Amino acid sequence: MNLKTFIPKIEFIIYIRIVMVSLLLFSCNSMKSTSKNNDNVNYVDPQIGGVAPFLQPTRTRIHLPNSMVRMYPERKDYRDDQITSFPLTTRKHRSDLLFNIMPVSGVINEADKPISAWDQELEIAHPHYYSTWLEDYNIITEFTPAAQAGIFKFTYQNKDTRKLYLSDLSGGDWQLNEDGSLTGTESFEGMLAYVYAVTDKKGTFTSVTTTENTLNSWMTWTDTNINQVQFKYGISFISSEQAKKNLEREIPNFNFEKIKEKAHKKWSELLNQIEVEGGTEAYKRTFYTALYRSYERMINITEDGNYYSNYDQKIHEREQDFYADDWVWDTFLALHPLRYILQPDVESDMMASYVRMYEQSGWLPQFPQIHGDAPPMNGFHSTIMLLDAYRKGVTNFDAEIAFQAMKKNALEGTMIPWKMGAHAPLDKLALELGYFPALYPGEKETEPRVHDFEKRQSVAVTLAQGYDDWALAEFAKELGKEEDYKYFSKTAQNYKNLYWKEKGFFMPKDAKGNWIDIDPKFDGGMGGRDYYDENNGWTYLWNVQQDILGLQELMGGRKSFEERLDQMFREDLGRSTYALNARFPDFTGIIGQYSMGNEPSFHIPYLYNFTDSPWKAQKKTRMLLNTWFKDNIFGIPGDEDGGGMSAFVVFSAMGFYPITPGIPVYTIGSPLFSKISIHLPNGKKFTINAPNCNETNKYIQSATLNGKELKGPWFTHTDLINGATITLEMGKYPNKNWGANPSLIPNDFKN
Repeated sequence: MNLKTFIPKIEFIIYIRIVMVSLLLFSCNSMKSTSKNNDNVNYVDPQIGGVAPFLQPTRTRIHLPNSMVRMYPERKDYRDDQITSFPLTTRKHRSDLLFNIMPVSGVINEADKPISAWDQELEIAHPHYYSTWLEDYNIITEFTPAAQAGIFKFTYQNKDTRKLYLSDLSGGDWQLNEDGSLTGTESFEGMLAYVYAVTDKKGTFTSVTTTENTLNSWMTWTDTNINQVQFKYGISFISSEQAKKNLEREIPNFNFEKIKEKAHKKWSELLNQIEVEGGTEAYKRTFYTALYRSYERMINITEDGNYYSNYDQKIHEREQDFYADDWVWDTFLALHPLRYILQPDVESDMMASYVRMYEQSGWLPQFPQIHGDAPPMNGFHSTIMLLDAYRKGVTNFDAEIAFQAMKKNALEGTMIPWKMGAHAPLDKLALELGYFPALYPGEKETEPRVHDFEKRQSVAVTLAQGYDDWALAEFAKELGKEEDYKYFSKTAQNYKNLYWKEKGFFMPKDAKGNWIDIDPKFDGGMGGRDYYDENNGWTYLWNVQQDILGLQELMGGRKSFEERLDQMFREDLGRSTYALNARFPDFTGIIGQYSMGNEPSFHIPYLYNFTDSPWKAQKKTRMLLNTWFKDNIFGIPGDEDGGGMSAFVVFSAMGFYPITPGIPVYTIGSPLFSKISIHLPNGKKFTINAPNCNETNKYIQSATLNGKELKGPWFTHTDLINGATITLEMGKYPNKNWGANPSLIPNDFKN
């Protein structure tokens, strides 16, 4: 190769690509400004949040809504200038790649794993389409997804040998079949994934033993006249034969553009379900990107009417669609409530999947993965999620079996964080005491099942159990189970046992009922996990969503409650940010002692609607969106968690929020747009009109619901699904009287 002639070619290629990207961006912006051709897909930028404050960045993930195939370029984050592979899918949000591939050209040691630099400015990413230029190999890689299949297009831009790397598969291998197709199996967590793939150009197949004594497999095309190779594949959790069926059903030929068009149309239909007017271009990019991220999980693993469940290691035929991959601790707050509005039928299938997982495994799951339940975090919040669904009319699941599952978890399941299974002695003691007992700083752990790193989280667990038991009691009431209702209503009040009035915080107690005097801002070891969880005592002070008025009483009333909220947003860290971050790396997006970057904080700014100053909820929510959710690579203040945080953005940008999952009432904040229209599945339309809303006019002066005066910041789920119209008169300065009356708080919150 003549290097002197090669370099100008590369520069010319880069120039052409930059021109193409510029034209594309100009075209997209032109479409955005033309309402006739408006397509909300154009506002989505999968790169938003691609650099995380401390922990996990978002991924540039390309997929169809709630589908098995989820592809992204594997790299550390957006700053990492090397791509290591393109996984054909991921088996759970954030990690655990399956069937990695990588196009390669030129001379390479086949025992090595290839890697290539890429160019951030030449990457094109939409929900339905991805393209990047692999710098080391001078290859343009493109991808577009179907639900259980996908197709790549590799354009080789030099005359070197063309190759495709097929990664070593854990517990399996790649095979070339007589018809030229490829099959592969990969094992994980006691189950198998299958792939069936076909290329549009015939090549040779080889496998090479690596230095780690594993196999790298390769497809090679020696004909340098071949400039482009397409690679299409199907994924299955049932069999190789089913993977082939999935591919032939969804991508029968190599018409890349047709598959791309279908994927684009699917996303357009979904994202256009919510239409917004007004607001800045940046607001729309943030909003629609958040909406797109709300459709990654759960994923439908039903294939041609059948699914394999690793919860009982069986293939199930002709049942309701089965969904997996969820983290309830993160998603019950806003993600599932958002889908109760937008896709109640899909959400019903998801709830039914939880119930069937219980029937198949014996426990109601909390972090149901494809392979089975996982034990992260604390609490049994699937109980809350199922209650919320039931009360919002999402009921296509067996409520009696669901209640049986909830009750078993509550009475027999361990509450020890990051553990699963039956009660330990510590759980039995906690039931007797009415709180989860804590250890003194430095005291040796006595319960062998307590996780070495995650610790007891005694206050967080007690508060979680209070909310879970409240939801169980309310579900019992819905089903007419009076004795269960009385019992769990009583245990739901156990959160009060840990409120230390003189300190003004929920604080730990030992097994003898003595207070353990700690600094709730900073004590408890890494992430405060001895007593709290990932956040400090300020965050957990407000974790009584099920009994907000009861919490007000503990604090001394409505005025004191508001003063404590004010104090939270103003309270100094009491130490350097460096010291805080070293102890609380999840405590991100900080405003005073408030952490926007972690799920337990989501509802807190809306608590002002229970005070004499609802205008402060409008101020805080707008400030939080403007501060922490910019439309750039730093635009997520914490772990996004597969839609958990994005759903908060979607709700808050629309100007309302489900402050207490389990109570079918929404509370109002400050919308980012002058009009929001949700096209509901029942054919009706829910609308929020805020004609004077803009970047400065964020305060509600007055409001109407279907033309009648709305005196307070509340409306019901029934209002919403019946197609209500809420009109908000907005202004630059707050109307401090609007909504400032305790009698306006809905009876649903007055237990």
